[in-house]
Amino acid sequence: MKKEHILWTILNTIFLVAFNVFFFTLRGTENELSVWISYFFIHFAYLMILLTPHIVRKGKSQAVFGFSIYYVSTIYFIIEFLAGIIFILIASESPVVAMLVQLSFALLYSIILVSLLIANERTAEAEEKRKPQIDFIKTTSAKLKGLLDEIKDKETRKKVEQVYDLIYSSPVKTHPELEELETSIIEMVTDLEKKTFSDNKEGIITIANSLTAKINERNRLLKSLQ
Repeated sequence: MKKEHILWTILNTIFLVAFNVFFFTLRGTENELSVWISYFFIHFAYLMILLTPHIVRKGKSQAVFGFSIYYVSTIYFIIEFLAGIIFILIASESPVVAMLVQLSFALLYSIILVSLLIANERTAEAEEKRKPQIDFIKTTSAKLKGLLDEIKDKETRKKVEQVYDLIYSSPVKTHPELEELETSIIEMVTDLEKKTFSDNKEGIITIANSLTAKINERNRLLKSLQ
């Protein structure tokens, strides 16, 4: 991993080294202010590409987040590089045009970048809120599905199957006021597991009936809270 990091560092610095070698070889150190302004903005644009991996929000959609920001940063760098080279070649005595044009590019890029970061933050926060909602249905359904493979008695299996179908088809959306009720359902599923592994037919049916009532109650309350 350390070697890979070193290789990436070398790769990232190739442009900077090559650009500076060409710049100082061809232009030297005595330049108009417009040239140094262009020099600065070209470096700034490239630096933003290097910083992109560190400003991408972590999350399930990280690849999507990263792609959009990489795309914008890359487009900005290409535009700035071409504009900067033009201003370096022109080497105008007045820095005003070079400054205003490249500053405009930087400001436009900054606005788009910040807008994307805000949108990504909102998306990531929505994912975080949705995760426990999905997890309740997903986890409970998975446990019940596993129990069905353990139950051999047809009557008992049918009861548990009804509970599984009910929870599986329940809305994944939840509400803070349902937390206690959902915790109770999870605990009852755990009790159902114990009854199943101890082959307690009556206990399984009793808990299955209670679970059906609890899940229906949860779904009714959820509907009223929406």
